[in-house]
Amino acid sequence: MKHNLSDEMDMTEGPLLKKIILYTLPIILTGVLQLLFNAADLVVVGRFGSDTSVASVGATSSIINLITNLFIGLSVGAGVAVAHGLGAGKSDEVHKTVHTAIPTALVSGVILTVIGIFGSRFFLELMGTPDDVINLSATYMKIYFIGITSSMVYNFGSAILRAGGDTKSPLIYLTIAGIVNVILNLIFVIILKMDVAGVAAATTVSQTVSAVLILRALMKRDDACRLTFSKMRFHRRQIIRIIQIGIPAGIQGSLFSISNVIIQSSINSFGSVVMSGNAAAGNIEGFVYMSMNSFSQTAINFTARNYGAGKIDRLCKIMWLCLSSVFVTGLTLGFTARFFGENLLSIYIPDKPEDISYGLIRMTYICIPYFLCGLMDVTTGLLRGINYSVLPMIISVVGVCVFRIVWIYTIFRIPEYHTLQSLYISYTISWSITFLTELIIYIVLLKKFRKKVQTV
Repeated sequence: MKHNLSDEMDMTEGPLLKKIILYTLPIILTGVLQLLFNAADLVVVGRFGSDTSVASVGATSSIINLITNLFIGLSVGAGVAVAHGLGAGKSDEVHKTVHTAIPTALVSGVILTVIGIFGSRFFLELMGTPDDVINLSATYMKIYFIGITSSMVYNFGSAILRAGGDTKSPLIYLTIAGIVNVILNLIFVIILKMDVAGVAAATTVSQTVSAVLILRALMKRDDACRLTFSKMRFHRRQIIRIIQIGIPAGIQGSLFSISNVIIQSSINSFGSVVMSGNAAAGNIEGFVYMSMNSFSQTAINFTARNYGAGKIDRLCKIMWLCLSSVFVTGLTLGFTARFFGENLLSIYIPDKPEDISYGLIRMTYICIPYFLCGLMDVTTGLLRGINYSVLPMIISVVGVCVFRIVWIYTIFRIPEYHTLQSLYISYTISWSITFLTELIIYIVLLKKFRKKVQTV
């Protein structure tokens, strides 16, 4: 079945609220499914693996994010470039961007595979990963990075489809891959007794399935987003455009991860029991985060399409609708997750009350005020949508990364504040500072654009 551009959602005309909700829901479900990959890993190894399996898998997430975020940022750049081209009606620009984006995904994947396979143990040692965890963590990371090219292709392909108004296809493909992941988890861990290596292998295979399906979808389209393998090449103007938007987004994500790696190292200093509770709580929070972050992706694409079409008046409406939606979503899900925290943590780490108690501490200090993170991500998305990618990077680096690192090396080092609670509260403060700064700047830029349009 081929996809026609006329069948996709028109972001530049008509009422916005209904379209924003309909566009975002499949992204939320897609993000939740992606997290279920990790959740399935943790649940299966927690119940059928060795005693340190949950901590081993949990210890890898911040490092994996650190290594991959720079390249995932490029997929954001590809999506924004496609959205701008579609909004402006420049089909040739869109065609060249698509055929530049997929080779970029492939090259990114190969680079990441080399870094991941040869650098895993080094990064884990750098973080001070405990001796009883590090061998299994290194095994997980090496196998995970074997399949990272597939993950890159899926991310770039999804960004292109979403820029074209199609959020349902990535959801369908990830659902299929998720089923494959769960089945293979059970076979590799329970039947073949592969422990952590088994869940990593299952994730790698399932990522490959999702990549093949996304490529097939792009090849079957009959609009400017259609992919033809023989036409893939690096178009100079398009790769520069993707880099200009994507590299700042990637650097921002990587620097976020650096601050999280430093925080994870601080958590590691409390021992494997705290690590286990933290990993399980972090995975649960991930579901809240993905639901909120989906509105950030909506903000990017709706803003980019309307900005490309020159419809400045719709940008203000998009801003308030996305901010209101993410506030309600984050507040509701954050409180719900904390209310059922003990039951949810028991799914990951059954019969381990001490681990669960540490998980609950994290959820109290991070999950409840998590809506602030959602607001911050939406304002970042709004700025990227109007072609400002370096600005939110700088604001986020100072407001989030620098602030958290300074906090850890000053406040956290004071003996009476050397606690998990003190560590976690740095998140809330940094989200608030960054969100308010970005919001003020975006409103100022909108006024500036409106005046420019009126004088033309």
